[in-house]
Amino acid sequence: MTAKPKSAGLTKLELRIMQVIWRLGGSTVSAVQAELEPPLAYTTVQTVMNILERKGKLRRELRGRAYVYAAKIKEATVLGQGLRDLIDRMFGGSSEELVMSLLKNRQIDAAKLAELTRRFHREEESEP
Repeated sequence: MTAKPKSAGLTKLELRIMQVIWRLGGSTVSAVQAELEPPLAYTTVQTVMNILERKGKLRRELRGRAYVYAAKIKEATVLGQGLRDLIDRMFGGSSEELVMSLLKNRQIDAAKLAELTRRFHREEESEP
């Protein structure tokens, strides 16, 4: 079994911070801290953002006396990686087993699944 590179995934706190940055765009530590619920200490947010910068998930630029951080990775990329990891770990790599589990556990019903399939096809057709 091969180990994942250390920077491959995001911790829960890293993901929360990335979600704020994706929503706000370029942000200072103070701006991110103000958006987090429950609140976290400034130094905690700063440390995590510096870790994300070292991992290559954020870039930072000094503006005046503060760094402004911006995402280097897209939210869709992170969501896709997280979903792939979940499917691999929990469903033996089978997307079909994930969908069956959602149906069996009544997380989604067949009508909603059909609606989502139609929506997916409409969006797929509208892409260039």
